[in-house]
Amino acid sequence: MANQLTTYWKLHRTPILLALLSLVFYHTFAYNLVRTDFVRLLALFVALFFLCYKLIQFEKWNFKFLLGAGILFRLVFLFVEPNLSQDFYRFIWDGELVHHWLNPYLEVPNTLIEQKNLVIANAQTLYDGMGSLSARHFSNYPPLNQLIFAATSFLGADSVLGSVIAMRVVIILADVGVFYFGRKLLRNLNRSPHLIFWYFLNPLVIVELTGNLHFEGAMLFFFVSSLYLISVKKWKMGAIVYALSISVKLVPLLFLPLFIKHFGWKKSIGFYTIVGITSLALLLPFYSSEFIDHYAQTVGLWFSNFEFNAGLYNGIKKLAVQFDAKPWELIKIYGKITPWITILSVLALTFFRNNQKLPVLMGSMLWALTLYYFTSATVHPWYLIFLVTLCIFTEYRFAILWSAAVVLSYFAYSKIDFKENLWLLSIEYLAVYAFLAYEIITRHGKKVLFGKKDRFKRADSN
Repeated sequence: MANQLTTYWKLHRTPILLALLSLVFYHTFAYNLVRTDFVRLLALFVALFFLCYKLIQFEKWNFKFLLGAGILFRLVFLFVEPNLSQDFYRFIWDGELVHHWLNPYLEVPNTLIEQKNLVIANAQTLYDGMGSLSARHFSNYPPLNQLIFAATSFLGADSVLGSVIAMRVVIILADVGVFYFGRKLLRNLNRSPHLIFWYFLNPLVIVELTGNLHFEGAMLFFFVSSLYLISVKKWKMGAIVYALSISVKLVPLLFLPLFIKHFGWKKSIGFYTIVGITSLALLLPFYSSEFIDHYAQTVGLWFSNFEFNAGLYNGIKKLAVQFDAKPWELIKIYGKITPWITILSVLALTFFRNNQKLPVLMGSMLWALTLYYFTSATVHPWYLIFLVTLCIFTEYRFAILWSAAVVLSYFAYSKIDFKENLWLLSIEYLAVYAFLAYEIITRHGKKVLFGKKDRFKRADSN
């Protein structure tokens, strides 16, 4: 055993040291970073992305080593509350409501907190922590996400940290699931399975999902699992799992029209029927006469009231202000236009691309979501994780670059009024636009930044 360990150390000394250094940086991120310290946050992100790149470069065929490293990086965050996001307070609040058989879609926290006999454990702490913006709006988290909140609230045993730990375990397990099914799907698409590490070791994924408790990972677990099932001709089961993905986060709804050509009209109707029935079954326990109005009202706010890390929108706003346009009116007008742009782009991708083939279908998904984020007024960093996931199943890598560049948007966290620095956002978006243009131009036959095309020619060492 000692000889084996010595030999392993000699063969993998550099990657082991890189992994240990990454652990130190993740520990610093989790326990010694306040989000107002932008310089430190930026330095940690840059260092972690460099280490991620080197680890994949050195050990991309050593799946056990990188899987273990990715799990260890996540476990560093296990016993600490998130330091970059306060959304988890609302997650626990909603979970407490569902746990006590109360509908989270019917009352806003501002109203509930005034009740004398409120059953929510740690109600005042959760209410204060979620902030005034969340407290005055109805919940916008889909049904399955609410059930996850309820389960983790129950497991947390009336403890905020206990609920945080339970959520974190769910998210870590979901990421391992993405790794497992993503690797199998890559093989089925005849692509290199090591590409899954651009998701599993990506610092944005680790920090924003495991660290800050966003549930994109749970959505992606069901999404990737569904596409894997579709790739092995189990489309009916794939439809059920796809509905579970929608019931965690609504984003996969965007891609439903794209399946028409992939399945053909007859089979696609069956697929949509199963997705619809499963989604309605999950929704039924929460349904009430007020639900649709409250939910639509809250979701609509993301198009017409909020703005963060926007690309095209910031450019239009800067130009419009020069002609005396009022920003608060512009966002409402812009929010009415962008959904139609997204819908028209999805329809164009549906009927003018050869989506019968799964790789092309996933490419269409990538372009639909990319256009949506390019035109959106709100692009939180964790939104890009879906793009990163889609990217690894195609020949494009711009989303990986974007997942690194988006750290520049965190500058707003360093300001009390969350004021953004448009120069930093310009650097972020110009870098992404430039690299995307480079990839489109050099797509056929030439090298891209992360290696020659993505076809794999050697077997997995495991």
